[in-house]
Amino acid sequence: MDYNYIKSLHLIFVITWFAGLFYVPRLFIYHIEARQKPQPDRDILSEQLKIMAKRLWYIITWPSAVLSTIFAVWLLILVPGWLEQGWMHVKLVFVGLLFAYHIKNQFIFKQFQNDDIRWTSNGMRLWNEGPTLILFAIVFLVILKNSISWIWALLGLLGLGVILMLGVKLYKRIRNPKPSV
Repeated sequence: MDYNYIKSLHLIFVITWFAGLFYVPRLFIYHIEARQKPQPDRDILSEQLKIMAKRLWYIITWPSAVLSTIFAVWLLILVPGWLEQGWMHVKLVFVGLLFAYHIKNQFIFKQFQNDDIRWTSNGMRLWNEGPTLILFAIVFLVILKNSISWIWALLGLLGLGVILMLGVKLYKRIRNPKPSV
């Protein structure tokens, strides 16, 4: 098969994988917040959110992770010289972090399916920003390759992290304003 077809399939499955990784924690947040609802809403929402998370996780997210990995390995077989380049080493570290994030979400998913919820909605909102940082890092590494200064890249990634955390705090403040005296 042609290189461009393999690359296209890899990108499509990376995108759908990230879609799942962005949305499943959002479903976890809704599940956490559903626990604060009165009955019978609490149980109805909880069961519906479990179904939605299960379908998303096993029909989109896991298959996309597997398929994007298969096509990535195929690309590396077609262009083995990438494995000798520094940007690819760094990218693979971020891909490793992405898999660690994915596996941790698997454990969280199992807990939520068993109504074993140990997270706050704000904690889950912060957790949900993890793949955003990884996505930025990987995209810039792949596009810019060796033309980017690693120091500026690290500072940019840290800056993005700070902006995302401030955004979560601002959202919390807007959503739950302190009562005026």
